[in-house]
Amino acid sequence: MSTSTIKDLNPKKVWKHFYALTRIPRPTGQMEEVSEYVKKIGYDCNLEVKQDKVGNVVITKPASDGYENRPTVILQAHMDMVPQKNADVDHDFTKDPIEAYVSDGIVKARSTTLGADNGIG
Repeated sequence: MSTSTIKDLNPKKVWKHFYALTRIPRPTGQMEEVSEYVKKIGYDCNLEVKQDKVGNVVITKPASDGYENRPTVILQAHMDMVPQKNADVDHDFTKDPIEAYVSDGIVKARSTTLGADNGIG
């Protein structure tokens, strides 16, 4: 059985952010910290960042040169996760990170949901 860490996976930038998301508790209704993380990514990339009063975050990137008149592309994802765990596990989804790992090339979580239902979006 081959075991590695999420940070060893490619593309590195994608898995770096996914790993960071596993560290942020984000059950439905507890979105402040994950929203700040996502907004910081937008600000760090010098993109336009907006958040509405219900918490939706919109990051806008201008078209590349020569593509200004092409159709707009929208990528959408939700930031929360459905908290599920095995009955024998003491895990508090409001404060504990997800214990994610890679085994035989598959990303898994120890006795909880991985939170990847759309978290990697």
